[in-house]
Amino acid sequence: MSKTEKNKYPAGWRTAFITLWLGCFITGMGYSMTMPFISLFMATMGHYSKLQLNLYSGLAFAMTFIAQALISPYWGSLADRKGRKLMCLRASGVMSLTIFITGLATSAWFIIVMRFIQGLFSGYINNATALMASETPHRRSGWVMSQMMTAGTAGNLVGPLLGGSLSGIFGYRIPFFITGVLMLLVFFTTKYLVHEQFTPVAREEMKPMKEIMHEVPDLRLIIIMFITTMIVQSSTMSIDPIVSLYVRDMMHGAGNVAFVAGIVAATPGLGTLISASKVGHTMDAIGPQKVLRIGLIAATILFIPMAMTNSPWLLAFLRFLLGIASAGMMPAAQTVLTLNVPQESFGRIFSYNQSFQAIGAVLGSLMGSTISGVSTYAMVFLTTGFTLLLNFLLVVFLTKVHPKAN
Repeated sequence: MSKTEKNKYPAGWRTAFITLWLGCFITGMGYSMTMPFISLFMATMGHYSKLQLNLYSGLAFAMTFIAQALISPYWGSLADRKGRKLMCLRASGVMSLTIFITGLATSAWFIIVMRFIQGLFSGYINNATALMASETPHRRSGWVMSQMMTAGTAGNLVGPLLGGSLSGIFGYRIPFFITGVLMLLVFFTTKYLVHEQFTPVAREEMKPMKEIMHEVPDLRLIIIMFITTMIVQSSTMSIDPIVSLYVRDMMHGAGNVAFVAGIVAATPGLGTLISASKVGHTMDAIGPQKVLRIGLIAATILFIPMAMTNSPWLLAFLRFLLGIASAGMMPAAQTVLTLNVPQESFGRIFSYNQSFQAIGAVLGSLMGSTISGVSTYAMVFLTTGFTLLLNFLLVVFLTKVHPKAN
């Protein structure tokens, strides 16, 4: 096979990429349209104490990630036998139902149960990413992984603004109904516009995971990428829940705290969105492992002044820079996986990666809430920076930089 043929996109690749990018955008937007307001929605359903409301909100948040961590390996095995497109259809179809039905909830426990069910069947973004990884020439994997990340990031930027506006005008149920309808649209566009180059594999013909792991050139590298995914996700989830409270402290409760906090919360996504394409091309040029190392050390350094500043605007700028660094962390880890595991095991490898991501989300939220409760908000930033430093040291001292796949 010539070099030109090897780097040629399959037929229908562009249509599939645009469709899945939009699907990931809507998934990210739908999540951020509804989740920031879940506690306010619950508060309308009964006379809950502050402790009850915080507990129910935490459970609603955590249940999805707990379910994902438990079920992802099963879906990954099924993806390797039946294809990633089917997994995208499963996720978008069930999510459209569960999210819509959540809008009909009459109690906090109903929401918690629906969130658990949603977690059991979620995974559109991860499966869409795995599908594009399997369809993309290796030389262009870095750019594609970065672009797929921008989809969810862009959705997360738009979602809170749209969800807040709709909730303020029409009530908290409307965003759930709209998200349910949009996910149904994602289901149909994925079904009819995405064509995966995949041949179904019988269960008895599949290599066991143990055998695949033995065939991986550098198993330690794969395990460290799983850990990296967990720590990077944890670093995000430890900060997000306390950012608005940190801003309120800096502003001493004066002024439009919600507006300023919204800007501070959104700036990392903006930084990631602006830099993702350039970072992706850089990954393709110098390799994802080098980009990952740069992203980890840059993020570690940025968390130090974040913990020390008394200005919400400086915090917003530093978080914008953090967003640029983030564009070189999660996509880089996913690109390393793409380039270093057999294609027939993409589904299972990416599902394990999703499990570690879900574990990171749970650990991060617990870490952030616990540390801020017993210490200070600044200590959350310092602790998070320290975990990223440990991750950087793991990557530097326990992995070797592999040459880029040709």
